[in-house]
Amino acid sequence: METKQFKAESKRLLDMMIHSIYSNREIFLRELISNASDAIDKIYYKALTDDSLSFDKDSYYIKIEANKDSRTLTISDTGIGMTKEDLENNLGTIAKSGSLAFKKETELKDGYDIIGQFGVGFYAAFMVADEVTVISKALGSDEAYKWQSTGAEGYTIEPCEKETVGTEITLKIKENTEDESYDEYLEEYRLKGIIKKYSDFIRYPIKMNVSVQKPKKDKEDEFEEVLEEQTINSMVPIWKKNKKELTDEDYENFYKEKRYGFDKPLKHIHINVDGAVRYNAILFIPENMPFDYYTKEYEKGLELYSNGVLIMEKCADLLPDYFSFVKGMVDSEDLSLNISREMLQQDRQLKLIAKNINKKIASQLKSLIKDDRDKYEAFYKSFGRQLKYGVYSEFGTHKDVLQDLLMFYSSTEKKNVTLKEYISRMPEDQKYIYYAAGESNERIEKLPQTEVVADKGYEILYFTDDVDEFAIRMLQKYDDKEFKSVSSSDLGFEAEENEKDTETESKENKDLFDYMKDVLQGKVKNVKVSKRLKSHPVCLSTEGEVSIEMEKVLNQMPDNQNIKADKVLEINVHHEVFNSLKEAFENDKDKLSLYTNLLYNQALLIEGLPINDPVEFTNDICKIMV
Repeated sequence: METKQFKAESKRLLDMMIHSIYSNREIFLRELISNASDAIDKIYYKALTDDSLSFDKDSYYIKIEANKDSRTLTISDTGIGMTKEDLENNLGTIAKSGSLAFKKETELKDGYDIIGQFGVGFYAAFMVADEVTVISKALGSDEAYKWQSTGAEGYTIEPCEKETVGTEITLKIKENTEDESYDEYLEEYRLKGIIKKYSDFIRYPIKMNVSVQKPKKDKEDEFEEVLEEQTINSMVPIWKKNKKELTDEDYENFYKEKRYGFDKPLKHIHINVDGAVRYNAILFIPENMPFDYYTKEYEKGLELYSNGVLIMEKCADLLPDYFSFVKGMVDSEDLSLNISREMLQQDRQLKLIAKNINKKIASQLKSLIKDDRDKYEAFYKSFGRQLKYGVYSEFGTHKDVLQDLLMFYSSTEKKNVTLKEYISRMPEDQKYIYYAAGESNERIEKLPQTEVVADKGYEILYFTDDVDEFAIRMLQKYDDKEFKSVSSSDLGFEAEENEKDTETESKENKDLFDYMKDVLQGKVKNVKVSKRLKSHPVCLSTEGEVSIEMEKVLNQMPDNQNIKADKVLEINVHHEVFNSLKEAFENDKDKLSLYTNLLYNQALLIEGLPINDPVEFTNDICKIMV
């Protein structure tokens, strides 16, 4: 019997298949089951146009049998089978796709489709097998043939006996090595796990003999282990069912079965698209953040299927980073089963699916704000920070998608509000969206800088996340209204007479403020009359792009570059403390220096900034007490 050689390019492709495209060995079973499903599909298609054929779906199945003694694993099907020529063409030339050719020749009907590229997927078997034997009898043929190969060296084809139409593939499983255990591919529990993981939604039964405990006859208290043929796969994927037939409980059970999370999802999104690209998707918005969400171990991505066959557990390209919390799956009829991660990144259909999914998630989150505020609040508590990162990242590329999803605590509503809600309440004379940044709502509430804005009746948004100000600086404005910090040097609403008074007071006390600035030795950019303080004697404001809260965040980073905000010490000239400053300036410069340092450190404490020398600060307090 002559051994036939693979073509040179086929040898190279085989080597690449085993070592590059498929790094996860267990998918060999997925490939062979998919091919078996294709073979049954082909009979279905033949029956559509051939009156002599009938297609009784219950008569078609795939069988998995493992034999530990002979170290063989057999995958058999009742599909269309292959002639000698089919074996030569489909298995003799890698990447020659019998399924693809059949698909082009046959009109698709009733939801059946041919997914595999037989020649490529079949060779995944050599990742776990030393030898592969294929026995096949084609529909309408009286002869059967055996194809056999030990890998890249070549293959043989010879006549053989087979009673029924279909294909039987037997793998001689490799012996274990120091690095790899191949025994697992002969274990019942492992085979069941692989089938459930990758092929649960194949539309034909995948049968397997399973060990079960059953009571002995006439001895109810004693059990014996027997083999029982069971169907391992569920066959009908939830995403192919009519939405009207499904309940919330069905979706929640699917969420748990797929182990997307241990929580109960806040929202499910069921998508069916039959347009330029055909796909189904079920997406879940979880309530709780995974414990590893902000670690490098966390992997974003959706499960990606091709016609019910899992081809990637975490397809990161389907989700943008700012929606990385979304769980779920996508099943497309337009993706090849045999496709690498690198190919997917360039796939036009995949990019279109990702774009549509992104829009759908954003739309559903907006609906939650409007229709189920409590659920959105729960979601935002877990993942609001991620949305803000999305606004800030990539130079604000995604801010238009995310701006309506942002929420901040409101000084007047005493709860989280959206920017749209804030704008709707703005008085006509209000020019800006005002915000204050701090470590907590309680601390912000007590900031001296908030007094004058609150007295005007203006709502203030409280920023307590470290990313808040960075995101807002990137956003710049919302509905043509710019954002303005209550610590900004220009609040945008001072009356003209106040401006004149402030200008006069600044001129009259210029020498005093210059002296105080010199005492602080570069710690502040300026000392000036405050236009915002009412009951407090002092506060810090900033000039330039870096705020005090941003300074805190930047200096906590690993590559700390000691970035400082341009601070301004503002003095309330209507506070009684100011009289003490003026008197000390005229009569006791040492006392003025003491007062200046005390006020500066007081302003630092109000902002939550560390005092440079706590011992000196406590000594200064003692000095004014004696």
